[in-house]
Amino acid sequence: MDMDTFFVSVERLIEPRLLHKPVIIGGSNRGVVASCSYETRKFGVHSAMPMKLALQLCPDATVISGDMEAYSRYSHQVTEIITEVAPIFEKSSIDEFYLDVSGMDKYFGCFQWGKELRSKIIKETGLPLSMGLSVNKLISKIATGEAKPNNSRHIEPGTETAFLDPMPIRKIPMIGQKTAQFLMQMGIHKVETLRNMPRQLLEQTFGKNGTMLWQRANGIDHSPITPYSEQKSISTESTFHHDTMDVKQMKIILTAMVEKLAYKLRSQNRLTCNISIKIRYSNFDTENKQKKIPYTANDETLIRYAKELFQQLYTRRMMIRMIGVRLSGLVHGNYQINLFDDTQEHIQLFQAMDTIRNKHGIESIVRANTLGLDKRLRENRNFFTGDLG
Repeated sequence: MDMDTFFVSVERLIEPRLLHKPVIIGGSNRGVVASCSYETRKFGVHSAMPMKLALQLCPDATVISGDMEAYSRYSHQVTEIITEVAPIFEKSSIDEFYLDVSGMDKYFGCFQWGKELRSKIIKETGLPLSMGLSVNKLISKIATGEAKPNNSRHIEPGTETAFLDPMPIRKIPMIGQKTAQFLMQMGIHKVETLRNMPRQLLEQTFGKNGTMLWQRANGIDHSPITPYSEQKSISTESTFHHDTMDVKQMKIILTAMVEKLAYKLRSQNRLTCNISIKIRYSNFDTENKQKKIPYTANDETLIRYAKELFQQLYTRRMMIRMIGVRLSGLVHGNYQINLFDDTQEHIQLFQAMDTIRNKHGIESIVRANTLGLDKRLRENRNFFTGDLG
């Protein structure tokens, strides 16, 4: 189940005059499109496009900066409705859900049950929703995309390859622009052609990704439903081997701690709206200070707030034995489509850095001023003495 143009749909509930008008959700002219209405897409506008280009293509569009608190609130409403009736479900993002309805066909009919749940969500929230039903997550996701806008699609067991074969290769999740261009240079334009390619050739050309390409072209996906549970916060803290008053060093440690937590947020497709700093003095007095902030998963933004809070909190001329950072108020949301005021270059930089970390480990690329720190700080252990908080 996938909410249709979710951000735009929420804005239209709040402001009905936006109905049937071209709408773009995004930040400044140097930022990117977070979401856009179907009315703008006929002009070539799409998510992650630079705002400047989007407005050149559709100059009459209404631009809205975005309200992650409202989007999170409506996402929670949808989640609550699904929680009431679904046996097992996964919330993969702020507006996308995978439901496992295995066995329900014996009693009611999976597709009928899904359609009734979809109607209930639409009726109770006022938000459009598309749905796809199949034997696995891959086909269901593609079927949902084909059902849009605001409709449903059932791919019967055994018809997966017939469903996929006529589609352009870009319809397959994981095939981006560069991979698609490479495949098209090989003469592969349709999924059917990719499906009939020798698996060994794809593996030789793309490595491990070649295996996944072959599997997806054949409609094979064994990834399980990950049962939903709402994580409220993530945190880490460091107890120093020796009590210290070295403010400069403590800020460097804070930087590394926040950098790690922000990467964890992005890897989980989450954003935070609250940051808290904790310090424990040598006499074991413990103080906390927190700040509500716009939803973000941006290292630089969070590091700036962390340093500000630490500066405000550390007012006693006493040794400190421990510092900690906590990010709370977490919501699901992709980093690249929710940081409304980030530039395209900034977003691409973070994506490139995270790609390197995903492949080579979190310590493979770090800020220069944290290079002297013990690498355990960026792993799942306390900087000096134990496990992460």
